[in-house]
Amino acid sequence: MNMNSIMPILVSLFLVILSFVFGYLTRRFIVKRKLEIAENAAQEMLKSAKKEIEGNKHELKLEAKNQLYKMRVDFENETKSRRDDLIEIEKKLTQRAENIDRKVDILDKKERDITARESAFVSRQAQLENKEKELHAVIEEEKRMLQRISNLSPDDAKKLLLERMESEVRLEAGIMIKRVEEEAKQEADKKAKKIIALAIQRCAAEHTVETTVSVVHLPHDDMKGRIIGREGRNIRALEIATGVDIIIDDTPEAVIISGFDMVRREIAKKALEKLISDGRIHPGRIEEVVAKAKKEMDQSIKDEGEKAVLDIGLRGVHPEVVRLLGRLRYRTSYGQNVLQHSKEAAYLMGVAASELGFDFNLARRIGLLHDLGKAVDHEVEGTHAKIGADLAKKYGENSVVINAIAAHHEEVEAKDVFDVLIQAADAISAARPGARRESLETYIKRLEKLESIAEAFKGVDKTYAIQAGREIRVIVKSEMVKDEEMTALAREITKKVEEGLEYPGQIKVTVIRETRAIEYAK
Repeated sequence: MNMNSIMPILVSLFLVILSFVFGYLTRRFIVKRKLEIAENAAQEMLKSAKKEIEGNKHELKLEAKNQLYKMRVDFENETKSRRDDLIEIEKKLTQRAENIDRKVDILDKKERDITARESAFVSRQAQLENKEKELHAVIEEEKRMLQRISNLSPDDAKKLLLERMESEVRLEAGIMIKRVEEEAKQEADKKAKKIIALAIQRCAAEHTVETTVSVVHLPHDDMKGRIIGREGRNIRALEIATGVDIIIDDTPEAVIISGFDMVRREIAKKALEKLISDGRIHPGRIEEVVAKAKKEMDQSIKDEGEKAVLDIGLRGVHPEVVRLLGRLRYRTSYGQNVLQHSKEAAYLMGVAASELGFDFNLARRIGLLHDLGKAVDHEVEGTHAKIGADLAKKYGENSVVINAIAAHHEEVEAKDVFDVLIQAADAISAARPGARRESLETYIKRLEKLESIAEAFKGVDKTYAIQAGREIRVIVKSEMVKDEEMTALAREITKKVEEGLEYPGQIKVTVIRETRAIEYAK
């Protein structure tokens, strides 16, 4: 091969080697650059991670501090609550210990009294035994003296005495038998009259129209046909639903409701008035309206009972007793409304008890409840006095009230002064159905006058008449009336009440003074 042919090959080889070296160096430079970039990125990521770790560490510290503070506050609150509970328990234990000490002192005193009485009893018993021995000796001496005087043996004297006693007993027995027969006839006549009267009272005769019928006025006579309905189905549905008789006659623009039960009549009247006002009269609507009227009647009965209890000023009356009192509003006895009669008896009982110095509230309670049995005497067997006593016992009334109810017609023996008072109050109210009593208007005026008397004094802020006018509470202005002036103010108010107001019993005057400090947090 010549030189000219080798030169291109060498040049080509040199160029290949040069390009390889250049590519190697270029690749190495690129790799190195990438490594530097990656290393810088790693450094940046490391710095960012360190910053993030520092931030999280700070947040964790703050959160830990907050939790620690919250736990400390909860612990302090719980500790304070437990401390307060312990203080309260300690107070209760101290009070209980003081009560126990007082009871122990009382028991010691009673024990000393019992010991003294026991010694006195033993001494008295010894004296009685000595006197008994002396009496036996005197009796034996008398027997010996009688035997010497009469010259009779003990058996003969006993026989003679028995013969005389037998004749006297026979004579007295004959007189007693005759007297018992006369008393039995009188008692039988009295009981027969009482039974007849009771029967008349429970089952009012048809001639007592004013207590057995109610009248519903109609807008026009055409309404009568709608009330009767097709083939009488409406009037039959109304009579079945209410349990009364609906009388439609020639009376212009009126329908008569007849029935002995005033509650049923009132329900029928309310239902019929609603039907007439509504205009839709058919059996389905009648049942719906009657059911609604019964609910309204139940509420009305409850309201009447609560009003009676409020008028008399009673407390702690069982809800069922209140409902029974409300039913008495729709019950009459010999033409007299039983609820009004009961309230009147309560007023009379209160006045009598006040005059005699007995419990005013208990007397009024007995007066209001004495005819409680009449609310259900047509449903339960027995006299209304016995039924009323059983109801009072069932609903937690005390024994004095129960016995007074049972005894107000002398069916049981009178054991207390209230038993006699209720008999008198019942008789007075029954004998005078229109007996005068304090009306609601008079009662309200008396309360207003009582409050106005107290309000007229200087320094008085507010007055409240409570306890049905038997107490007035006077709140005074603390900056105008001092503590040492309150007694004198109460005495002056009492004198003014005595001079300017008429009232049964007594009125308690309570003067109240208080100082209040008020600030507002903003």
